[in-house]
Amino acid sequence: MSEAVIKVQNLSKQYRIGTKEGYKTFRETLVDAAKAPFQKISTLINPQSAIRNPQSETIWALKDVSFEVKQGEVIGIIGRNGAGKTTLLKILSKITEPTEGRVELKGRIGSLLEVGTGFHPELTGHENVYLYGAILGMDRWEVTRKFDEIVAFAGIEKFIETPVKRYSSGMYMRLAFAVAAHMEPEILLVDEVLAVGDMAFQRKCLGKMGEVSKEGRTVLFVSHNMAAVENLCQRGVMLNQGRIEYIGSQTEAINQYLSDSSIKVLSLRDRTDRQGSGEIKVVGIEIRDDEDNILETVRSGQSITLRFYYEIKSKVKLSRVLAGFALQTQFGVNVFLQHNRLTESDFGLLDRNGFFSCNINKLPLPASKYKINYSIMPNNGRDGTFFDRMQDAASLTVIDGDFFGSGEVPPISHGVCLVDAGWDVKKY
Repeated sequence: MSEAVIKVQNLSKQYRIGTKEGYKTFRETLVDAAKAPFQKISTLINPQSAIRNPQSETIWALKDVSFEVKQGEVIGIIGRNGAGKTTLLKILSKITEPTEGRVELKGRIGSLLEVGTGFHPELTGHENVYLYGAILGMDRWEVTRKFDEIVAFAGIEKFIETPVKRYSSGMYMRLAFAVAAHMEPEILLVDEVLAVGDMAFQRKCLGKMGEVSKEGRTVLFVSHNMAAVENLCQRGVMLNQGRIEYIGSQTEAINQYLSDSSIKVLSLRDRTDRQGSGEIKVVGIEIRDDEDNILETVRSGQSITLRFYYEIKSKVKLSRVLAGFALQTQFGVNVFLQHNRLTESDFGLLDRNGFFSCNINKLPLPASKYKINYSIMPNNGRDGTFFDRMQDAASLTVIDGDFFGSGEVPPISHGVCLVDAGWDVKKY
């Protein structure tokens, strides 16, 4: 069994908010003294005490975090913004000290946290490769040996002798990632590096991450790209408000991240922009996963259920109802239509209160935000008669998921739907 190369025990990090910490200048001290002539003389002697705000607050970016990572494991760390992901990696990288707890690391550490931090704008790309490499712990011989490979990976051969201040932001980040990606540490800490560059370069980044994991190196990978986490990682850690909420399989960690028990049914009771005769009204919409968790966001390829909660007017009886919805992009492009006549589902006589439920297997949508338009009408009505209808009733937020099992999902700019297909080549 592999030994643990990372041990995190009761790790906590506290930050002070609402105040500026640091020393006052002599000038600031004199100005304060002039404004407050009756201030205690100790303020002049000890300027540091004057800047402490008794009403300042503290926040725990991490609290009682404990876990172990074995050699060769690839761990995905996920959570919402402010969950403590980057703080954790900064402590592991020894950029910042923990307030409480301890960390044990075995092996050389490489970190890709703020890509390009060590670049000097006046130096050429060639010179910055050596500078940044030295900052990341590579000696000159190692950089020289990998120089051509680094430049080829970045794809900026024509501009390598140009000062980086003239680079586009994409070129700058590509070169910085290329240097960092060619380190050979035993432990690699990665924070959202897949956000850099265009789609082609992101594919390169994913490929490089895959190579690193196959070489038996230990990787901690922070990302909001759920497709990459699901495809590259063996386990997942979900952080929420500085605490570990789940640690286990990467798929379950993603499910925990997407589901939120605090989310309530989206109420439509007060919406006045509905159309129809009103015998039945949709009063709420929610999205659930296979385990009946309410979702705020869903991922590409995930199976979900849409619920449309309805109420029927007193003493009104309805049967043979057609319930359906359509999805549109934010620019009004139709994506697909679904209703119960397509599936030959007959609801029969409806209860006074209930919900229409539509199961979608392997959601075929790339990451984007979509509009949900619904309509309730007589099943035999083809003349545009509606009981209830609403445009832009709710939104469906989709994030990247491992739809194809390859870790790559085309963006919506390449098409509004994903198709589950197979390829082959044969001689003819």
